Amino acid sequence: MNIAVIGTGYVGLVSGVCYAELGNHVICVDNDPRKIDMLNDGEIPIYEPGLKELAATNREEGRLAFTADLSSAVIHSDIIILAVGTPPLPNGEANLDYINQAAIEVAEAMNSYKIITVKSTVPVGTNERLAQLIRLHTNKPFDSISLPEFLREGSAIQDTLQPDRIIIGAECQRAAAIMVELHKPLTEHIVVTDIRSAEMIKYASNAFLATKISFINEIANICEKVGADVTQVADGMGYDKRIGPSFLKAGIGYGGSCFPKDTSALIQIAGNVDYEFKLLRSVVEVNQDQRFNVIRKLKTVFDGELQGKVVAIWGLAFKPNTDDVRDSPALEIIQYLVDHGVIVKAYDPIALHSFQSLFGKGDVIWCNEALETAQDADALCLLTEWEEFASVDLLELQKVLKQPILIDGRNVFKEEDLLDTDFIYYSVGRPNLNQGVKQKVPVL
Repeated sequence: MNIAVIGTGYVGLVSGVCYAELGNHVICVDNDPRKIDMLNDGEIPIYEPGLKELAATNREEGRLAFTADLSSAVIHSDIIILAVGTPPLPNGEANLDYINQAAIEVAEAMNSYKIITVKSTVPVGTNERLAQLIRLHTNKPFDSISLPEFLREGSAIQDTLQPDRIIIGAECQRAAAIMVELHKPLTEHIVVTDIRSAEMIKYASNAFLATKISFINEIANICEKVGADVTQVADGMGYDKRIGPSFLKAGIGYGGSCFPKDTSALIQIAGNVDYEFKLLRSVVEVNQDQRFNVIRKLKTVFDGELQGKVVAIWGLAFKPNTDDVRDSPALEIIQYLVDHGVIVKAYDPIALHSFQSLFGKGDVIWCNEALETAQDADALCLLTEWEEFASVDLLELQKVLKQPILIDGRNVFKEEDLLDTDFIYYSVGRPNLNQGVKQKVPVL
């Protein structure tokens, strides 16, 4: 099939490359000529394992092209996939300006029947409204499809080529059949719904996963008070098929471009129809507070006085295997430390430059290696579970720190890792591993 993907952000670029890998002819479009030049030079503007190599292979075989010429791409394609950004507005609602403009430009370029597919995450009812907008700018026939994405950064290629399911929202049976045929090589689990249900499935899925994360973090906080181990609790829960083991890893909360944006948007969607989503509001509140557990543990170690301390930070991306720092817990944690007179040294294997572009280069000592970051620090905070950090020699780490204080915000290290070390160690929901402070366990 001939496909045009409008937008070469995370979703658009990964989707376009993977559709080409399936044997389709794909043109990826972006209005940023610098990004198009980079892509045509064989470079990838985002970090995603395997994406650069897959893009190069499909370009060489003539199935994948990049252009800033939207009109030409639309004319030569049968399926148009809108994958432009829908960033949050200050009130949490999705900003639809970019997708509105993209829809208008597509409409004005149409020369024949097209299937116009929305892969961007949009509020319920957006596909219908976009269809009305397109009809104002063209008399060519088209059908609308909602095709929500469920990619995880760091494993996006696998998630695209081996998905749990494909959701297709359609009103036209013919268009739905074409989209089913396009996705048949990926999975047998293809669910065809009405368009509004497909739009809601995306928000509901992310909201539920965010709820699981906040739930296990609340359980972790209780575990710290009663002397239980949240990793064992989560393991025991996960064997229940009704619950499952995924997204039950306690830590400092979720971040990134999807969960924060989509939970806020769904709260607004509910509010717009006069419904208060109390549960999801609590999920967001818990997540916001959870990242400050790192600060609370630092204050415990230093008797509430942080000013003048040197604190090393390992990890700036919101999760490993990505350079995405949007709504990363590190942003607020580092800002708090800087604002309270802490000397911060920071390092991330991949996301350092992305973080600097968002946070700014001042007020932080930026480092190029993990042990360099820890050198002479009063404490080390691990915020992203990169493999580089998990495999560090703890005895060597202990030598370079001024004080052997380790705040593990992602529960990377196990009890056996800490044996024969002098670390004052704090993790999330595992009080039995804490050293240096005796836990008061109430008799129940």
